[in-house]
Amino acid sequence: MRSRRNSGVRLDYFHSLLERTIFKNQNPVTGLYFSNTESNDAWVRDNVYAIMAVWALSMSYRKQADLDEDRAKAYNLEQDVVRSMRALLTSMIKQVAKVEKFKHTQSLEDSLHAKYSSVTGHTCVGDKEWGHLQVDATSLYLLMLSQMTASGLQIVFTLDEVDFIQNLVFYIENAYRIPDYGIWERGDKTNHGQPELNASSIGMAKAAMEAVNELDLFCARGGAASVIHIKSDKVAQCQAILHSMLPRESSSKEIDAGLLSVIGFPAFAVDDENILNYTRDTIVSKLQGQYGCKRFLRDGYKTVKEHEQVTIHEKDPARMYYEPAELKIFENIECEWPLFYVYLMLDGIFTGNKEKTSEYFDAIDELMVYLPDGSKVMPELYYVPEEKVELEYRSPSSQVRKAGGRIPHLWSQALYIIAMLLKENHVTTGELDPLNRRQVTEAKPDLVIQVAVLAEDTVVQEVLKSHDIFVQTVAEASPIFIYPARVLIHIFKHLGENKKMKLSGNVCGETGVLSTSMLYTLHGKILAFVPQFLDHHQFYLALDNDLLADLMKNDVAFLRNNWKELGRPTVTITVTHGMIENESIQKSILSNIRKFQTGYINGVQIHMDKIGNLISTSCIKRLTFLESEHASDASLAQALAKHCIHSSYDPVWQALVLGQSSSQNLKSNYPQPSLPAVVALDTPESGTSTPQSASSHDSSRRLHGIISRTRSIDIESGLPTQTRQRLQASALGASSADSSVMQSSPMGRPTTGSRGIPSIPIEIGRRPSAAPPPAPPVTRRLLNRQRRLSRDIFAEDVSAFGELKDSVHTKFSTPKHTNHLPTVTGLGSSFERTLQKARSFCVGQADSGLPGGLFPLSPLSPSSTGSSDRHFVLPEESTDSTGMIRKVASWMDTTELMDLYAGQEDEELVSQLRACTTLSEQADIVHYLFEKNGLDWNTHINKESEVTVRNLMTELYYKSAKHRTWSLVRHAAGILQKRVEHLAQSVTDLLVRQKQVSVGLPPEPRERIILAPLPPNELEELIYESCGEDRSGAVLTQELIIYLSLFIRTEPHLFTQMFRLRVGLIMQVMTSELARAMNCDADDAYEQLVTLSPCELKELLHHILSGREFGVTITSTKSSHGSTLMNRRPTIICAPKEEVSAGLTLKRQLTRSRRKSLTRQPTTIQDLVEQEVTEDRVGLWLRRRRVDGSLNRAPADFYAKVWKILEVCPGIQIARRFLSQSMTREMTSNEFKFALEVENALNTVPEPEYRQLMVETLMVIACVVENAWIPGFGQVIDVAQLVNAANNLFLGDQAAYEG
Repeated sequence: MRSRRNSGVRLDYFHSLLERTIFKNQNPVTGLYFSNTESNDAWVRDNVYAIMAVWALSMSYRKQADLDEDRAKAYNLEQDVVRSMRALLTSMIKQVAKVEKFKHTQSLEDSLHAKYSSVTGHTCVGDKEWGHLQVDATSLYLLMLSQMTASGLQIVFTLDEVDFIQNLVFYIENAYRIPDYGIWERGDKTNHGQPELNASSIGMAKAAMEAVNELDLFCARGGAASVIHIKSDKVAQCQAILHSMLPRESSSKEIDAGLLSVIGFPAFAVDDENILNYTRDTIVSKLQGQYGCKRFLRDGYKTVKEHEQVTIHEKDPARMYYEPAELKIFENIECEWPLFYVYLMLDGIFTGNKEKTSEYFDAIDELMVYLPDGSKVMPELYYVPEEKVELEYRSPSSQVRKAGGRIPHLWSQALYIIAMLLKENHVTTGELDPLNRRQVTEAKPDLVIQVAVLAEDTVVQEVLKSHDIFVQTVAEASPIFIYPARVLIHIFKHLGENKKMKLSGNVCGETGVLSTSMLYTLHGKILAFVPQFLDHHQFYLALDNDLLADLMKNDVAFLRNNWKELGRPTVTITVTHGMIENESIQKSILSNIRKFQTGYINGVQIHMDKIGNLISTSCIKRLTFLESEHASDASLAQALAKHCIHSSYDPVWQALVLGQSSSQNLKSNYPQPSLPAVVALDTPESGTSTPQSASSHDSSRRLHGIISRTRSIDIESGLPTQTRQRLQASALGASSADSSVMQSSPMGRPTTGSRGIPSIPIEIGRRPSAAPPPAPPVTRRLLNRQRRLSRDIFAEDVSAFGELKDSVHTKFSTPKHTNHLPTVTGLGSSFERTLQKARSFCVGQADSGLPGGLFPLSPLSPSSTGSSDRHFVLPEESTDSTGMIRKVASWMDTTELMDLYAGQEDEELVSQLRACTTLSEQADIVHYLFEKNGLDWNTHINKESEVTVRNLMTELYYKSAKHRTWSLVRHAAGILQKRVEHLAQSVTDLLVRQKQVSVGLPPEPRERIILAPLPPNELEELIYESCGEDRSGAVLTQELIIYLSLFIRTEPHLFTQMFRLRVGLIMQVMTSELARAMNCDADDAYEQLVTLSPCELKELLHHILSGREFGVTITSTKSSHGSTLMNRRPTIICAPKEEVSAGLTLKRQLTRSRRKSLTRQPTTIQDLVEQEVTEDRVGLWLRRRRVDGSLNRAPADFYAKVWKILEVCPGIQIARRFLSQSMTREMTSNEFKFALEVENALNTVPEPEYRQLMVETLMVIACVVENAWIPGFGQVIDVAQLVNAANNLFLGDQAAYEG
């Protein structure tokens, strides 16, 4: 008999070890593996790892077989792999109804089960009796199915099974937004059954989708029908979320050793080497011990303290969960798992690090446990014995631990066998990874993006030719057929359909640029798809050419960073009539095309050519699922014919705006224009543009501007009403009976309306009256400086400022590099009533229920002498007319509107509307008819057919879009309650990146917080409710959410240390910055904000987020192609770097010089310049706090520092929220849940500037704690009291030194 080689002997040893540790747990009938002898439950995850060990050994025998017996063993092991994988597949197919339902609901009850009976293959527990939703387990199965299939094993036998696998892909493709129970089946680490978004699940799903893409499940014997397809955009989404989360696992776990399976074998899901190394290093530094790695910090599983806490619990002795404060007792005694040493050893093998491999092999060898039969096996964990717990608390990692849990541990034992086979070279890394996922971090060649520009028709082609741009028309691109992106969505709905199994296929209603940048073949025809942002069937955003040009650049940059397909991406761009302005291609679109011609745009290499010349180097996908099942599908053929691009406009646009139709059928199916053609955008200041009767003209003048008059906003913080009125009266001697005063909150913020934007209570329907004559220049500068200083520190009274007590409050914001003088507002006749309202919120400490008291009155204030224990508190919510924060709509109430315009006859207005040719007048009349009669009222403007107010508002919407009158577009969109496409997806993009979203202005409940993805209809309703009657504000909110989503995908660094995006405050600070830049009041600034084009609004938001300076210019352009109407609107421009740099240098130079007293008349130009610089410097701090507070931006390590403060004090009081020291017992310093708790406390402060002062105060306290300047804090730290105490000290210094 021939002697065996050493390799054969070793393989026999591993085969024997497999028999004694893994095969002994296999059911001989089903082929499923149970984890221990006490239960027949077969976990999906454990089974897959056990099957992987058998598969690795089978390949070892196949490669090194000495005898026929070895080949027989190899075949037997291979068939065992197929049987077990098919057993899992069969168990999941039995739950096919759940897979179908989960695609629609993504509900916990509709998820696949995480474990099955190893005896029957059926479910073993109920839907609610276990944390079944474990995306990583299903993804791991798909990943290994792909690897094993690629190695030559055929596991899937029928087309029905292929369709089921395709639907499993749909099941996991949204992992980036599906909270699940994670790799440890617990969800939140308190084990209360709360699912979380887990990085390990997202990473495993990403790896599975990449592995199964374009895989033929029938191996070499397959065809078109057995190929699996994925959407690359879903993979890119998972990758973005994964990278944003790492090294954090979830909200409750700041780090988890389970991520080793994601960054290394078997997933290899992270392609950024820096993130990969950082995650691994964090795991090693925080979790590695002498016996393995902890799963996560404060993990109580199998510790002796866990048993004690469960036993002594009186209410629920059989509980499986922890109380939050119990987690602290597990610190430093968490069980250590040798399993993770095996992962680290495998990481060393796959990266070729022999030293690391040897280190962890030696460590594992010492941790092995001997069974009675002499087998060396892997235990589940090592725990600290009860008698040594106290010693371990005192000196972590000093005590000897004992092996516990399951011995052998199926998962650990399987990985150990795989690692040993690799270490001894019985199997190679390439054989275990035939899809080469281990090379994911390898450098990729530079990507060249192909661009094909097509003209909509010959007219557009000639216009392009006049610019020396020679392109084909859409018709000339034949035999390549050009379709909009929505057609691709329709096509992919057929993917995975199976009527026998009642599977509906793909339910996703969106597609991204990665999908539209591929060419597709169907029945021998080549299909190309235009990016979705060019689809004019979408919201009005697609009508702004500047925004389209910007989105083109973003998509090109996105392709460069996320393209992983074979072949080059091909972007198909159609130039339409809507992109022609003034008989020329719009400038931004033309600029992009010229950059395409040069070969580079924003550093990305571009190749522009005719689309037919790009086919050979393009990425081309076969729509095989249509060729096999739906070759004769008439509905699909009709859809393709219907949506083939002939025009970029939707039929309603064509009918109402362009006045054309492609067929007589269009004229009958879509509304025809009812309003006269527009010849002017606004009413001339004198004279009339159309012949009207005297009464009609009078009505027109009364209605003119009704839309703009319904908008009102104020963004100044201001001084308290009492102080402002007294100071204004003494300084100017104005009569309080002739002017109005703004209502103010206790913090000096103006009253806010129900739509979340502060409003100025002016006389309904009228603009504020002209301001009184301005004060002398020097006095004005002096008063402005005092106002800014006081507001910057939020003083409640400035009476102690000595000579400055007679200063005046001005409502003005001076822009940089200008010398405009402020305008003084008048005094209010309602001072006493307003003051009484302010006093209504001055309550005793006993009423607040909070320690320490909030907003104590300044000791320098006369009001504080009467009662030393009184303080201001912000109301929770005030709905009556006496509240400081009252529910008042910025848009006029219908009753007020009717009173203002009483006597207007509907017939008279409709008659006037028939002759009106001015867009603004048409809008005013239609808006009035809407307020009076509603959207469904028949106007009888057209005697031939019914024309409702809704029809007129729709026509107004399209006409305003044509003329780029964006304020009217947004107004009409709000009334029609139009919803931005993919709004829900945009909110989800923010949420999954661990950013909460709120709409409306604080405080709650007016400010509505979005914590989880919502259906589109619910989201739309929530936004409109939070904005009250301000329809334009609701539309602006949707726009801002879209732009925030875009920025967080392309520039995530802009959102560093921002955990809640408060859209209402962002809108407010945008108005504030616009008012500063344009030197105007809040009403005008908000009106200009609404007038900004979508691209300008996006640019302004980017300036706010990035902190870049900007300026505003007013431009006049033709409103649309072929029009002679001029449209004036503001344009956002970047401040030149030289100008900003020179201004900062000048400030530094002047700040170093001696400051002269501002209480006397300046005598030189130098004095005046110094005063201006001082004013601007103080204003900058206010501005900075307002912006940072509105953005909820916190300093680096802020939340960890707050955690350290809580460690040394009983608690922290922030406004109405109390942060208890017990939080440190539940959560760790870098835990995301803790950061959210602190954020929620700070967000109870409505004023962003004051909130930012709270943050700065906490940073100072943290510095005190870190340096041990104070031995300890024996009482609760009331941050508000500290801020007010600092304010009082500041006021005292100012008074003492005549500052």
